[in-house]
Amino acid sequence: MNVRQNMMSLSIIALLTVSFAQPSLAATTPFTDLAHSGAKDKILALQQQGVIKGVDDSKFAPNETITAAQGVQLIVNAFDLSLAAIRFVKAPQATDFFSKADNDAWYAESLIIAAVNGLELPADLDPNAEWTKEQFIHQLMRVMETKGNLPMIKLVPVEIQDSHELTVDYQGSIQRALARDIIELDKENKLHPQKHITREEAAEMIYNALAYLKSHKSLN
Repeated sequence: MNVRQNMMSLSIIALLTVSFAQPSLAATTPFTDLAHSGAKDKILALQQQGVIKGVDDSKFAPNETITAAQGVQLIVNAFDLSLAAIRFVKAPQATDFFSKADNDAWYAESLIIAAVNGLELPADLDPNAEWTKEQFIHQLMRVMETKGNLPMIKLVPVEIQDSHELTVDYQGSIQRALARDIIELDKENKLHPQKHITREEAAEMIYNALAYLKSHKSLN
């Protein structure tokens, strides 16, 4: 069951501080644990733009996996999603949209923002569950294409050697991500869609998505 926008009329809800990666001025100290990362330059660029933060002031922890809550918050911040244009009868809570959420948790506002901005998140989303590559790619593509008002493209499907592991509902998003060079397959033409996504992988996909929108002058 997909979350529906709960738009109504009355007071505009003021944004709270989002802890994962609120856009800001240039970061102070570059991450020191990216020596072996193939996405080092992209991660550092996102750090300087204020799109991502590390696990502390100097470390990014590229190989750590991300939870659903962390993935949602990264997407929300990277694409500057907010509640600014949404009106409610009463202040919304995360549990209005997600039964397993905690209204007092650090991720609560990001989940609300995601819900009212059209992310296709299930109502029984577990914020603490680790996200797979295909889950992150699907949500990233949905926001990227909506935010950038991207036109439909004629796809020539790429052969994915482990396509049998793909969730059917995510196949279109993944093919479009390949066509737009947001992701790439490995040397064996595999995606590993059920693998838990790492912070490095998520950051590189975010960088590629933002660069694509910028190059096509589509980002609003």
